[in-house]
Amino acid sequence: MLRQRLLLLIIFLGFTRLSFAQTDQKANPQTSATLAMEVPIQALTSGPNYHWFGYYDKLQTDPSGRYVLGMEVTFEGRSPKPDDVLKIGMIDTQDNNRWTVLGESHAWGWQQGCMLQFIPGSDQEVIWNDKEGEQFVSHILNIKTQEKRTLPFAIYTLSPDGKTALSVDFERINDLRPGYGYAGIADPNKEKIAPANAGIYRCDLATGKKELIISLADIMKVKLPDTKEASFQDYQTNKHWFNHLLFSPDGSRFIFLHRWKTPSKSSVGGFGTLMYTAAADGSDLRLVDNSGYTSHFIWSDPEHICAWTKPRGMEHAFYLFEDKENTQPKAVGKGIMTENGHNTYVPNTNNEWILNDTYPGKDRKQTLYLYHVPTRQKVVLGRLHSPESYKGEWRCDLHPRSTPDGKHVIIDSTHEGNGRQIYWADISEIVNKKMSKRE
Repeated sequence: MLRQRLLLLIIFLGFTRLSFAQTDQKANPQTSATLAMEVPIQALTSGPNYHWFGYYDKLQTDPSGRYVLGMEVTFEGRSPKPDDVLKIGMIDTQDNNRWTVLGESHAWGWQQGCMLQFIPGSDQEVIWNDKEGEQFVSHILNIKTQEKRTLPFAIYTLSPDGKTALSVDFERINDLRPGYGYAGIADPNKEKIAPANAGIYRCDLATGKKELIISLADIMKVKLPDTKEASFQDYQTNKHWFNHLLFSPDGSRFIFLHRWKTPSKSSVGGFGTLMYTAAADGSDLRLVDNSGYTSHFIWSDPEHICAWTKPRGMEHAFYLFEDKENTQPKAVGKGIMTENGHNTYVPNTNNEWILNDTYPGKDRKQTLYLYHVPTRQKVVLGRLHSPESYKGEWRCDLHPRSTPDGKHVIIDSTHEGNGRQIYWADISEIVNKKMSKRE
């Protein structure tokens, strides 16, 4: 512990020469560095069953950070079947990481689970998706009183005030992007390229009302710029879907990705992607990234979005976009954050710190790191091994999440050889220190 504190002090005084890797020479070496600062990573769950949370843009803990949500299954390495039961649970980090079962789900995937999360603004209510008969639903549970109610729709993302959800057609996603949709219900529009009765739905958590606000047929009417990029191949003839929805921090707008199938050699993952934003009611549609290559993203503030993409005439990197059409994005972490990852801003740091990860490299290591925007310094928190068997649909991405106070990072990982489990690390000493520019 003493050695670790001394190392932290050296780093933040700006005198350290400890370097994990050299940055790209095109990045300014005078003001940027990659620092090896591995932190203790503590397991919150253990075997024999497998545990994880899923995506990186949802509230995994209550506002205090004490209660950590998670999911549990008894198998890995295959697609979920309609009768596979997922256990919903909660970890009490102040009671020896005690695991309490809250419920179960029959509607889940390996990448985003069942959209389990705390409802924004609540320290007691959690929500997750399930399947009842031939309908996807969502349950809201009060973890203190055990009172539970069920809504007639599955949710994708929640508004910051906790009153509204957006939903999509999970059966269509399951058909077109396994790992993100839910098994058990056939897509009624399976043979249609862009149906008019499928798309993005606005849902009221109080009344249970569900309304289609943007259809796939609607989005096909948007006039696109030049579509000579390889990612636009077969745009008019292959099937389309919506995925990755996220409300802005003030709830006034939301992002969504519009995707379509392409030959796998023409684009990453075998699909093309456009990033749109819209007002909360589906109006004022804006095509923010028209490249066809958008991947992971996060709102920086209500007017800006940080996304991994390849803007026209530019290289793959993270870019900061204004929430407008036809604007020139600015590179973020150029030459330093050089790989696609699941990026978020650490809470309570005034957006100075970005939390991110990478996919496994040739050595099967996934890098967990922080990036300090003002000084362009990257702090590596750990390089975690992912066994070769974790790939494709049932890979285990780290999907790093922060606690609301910004003091801890929570990840899903397989690095200890116990299958996917939930871990966390204390980053408070790093993000609370004043970073010095490299001399």
